[in-house]
Amino acid sequence: MPHVISDECVACGACMPECPVEAISEGEPYVIDADLCTDCGACVEVCPTEAISQI
Repeated sequence: MPHVISDECVACGACMPECPVEAISEGEPYVIDADLCTDCGACVEVCPTEAISQI
């Protein structure tokens, strides 16, 4: 199940380098491409605002 980024995102960029498949792109808030996301959870672990969750 892919992850999504909520409005709690502060665009800190911590999640982008953690994604092994480069599924996260910049935006307001950042966006996770559901077709690329492998549900590894690496982004969830580094998000300082807990803005990333599963759909």
